[in-house]
Amino acid sequence: MSKLDANSLGNVHGGVIMREVDNVAGLTAARHSGRVAVTAAIDELSFLQPVFVGDLLIVRGSVNAVGGTSMEIGVRVEAESWDGQTRRHTTTAYLVFVALNDDHTPAQVPPLLCETDDERRRNAQALIRRQVRQERIARLGSWRPEREPPH
Repeated sequence: MSKLDANSLGNVHGGVIMREVDNVAGLTAARHSGRVAVTAAIDELSFLQPVFVGDLLIVRGSVNAVGGTSMEIGVRVEAESWDGQTRRHTTTAYLVFVALNDDHTPAQVPPLLCETDDERRRNAQALIRRQVRQERIARLGSWRPEREPPH
């Protein structure tokens, strides 16, 4: 990461890391679905440790769960010192992506095959996050600000 990515404390700005998370999640979703995929929601994005100017970012995405047209993508960010001596887990995120057809409508996605215990754990946790997200929407609604009438 360079000085152009720094915030006023001299660490890498969280928005720079968020962009990398979204990029990797989008590529992960597109590879699984075989289609363009767009961000529908960010369920969680936790900054666990700072990233420093000079660090190398390692950003990995995995498909944790799929619905009919949507996918939960988990992203893990690690920062490695420029000399390769240390690597630390800095960020965890869970995003929801929707695959799109050529006419930009939601497209069906292939099922997820969970073959390892880790994949089954991530899938079970993703289903809990989906349930919590649906409960939150049901309880809070999908409030939007009122639009001003045209002049």
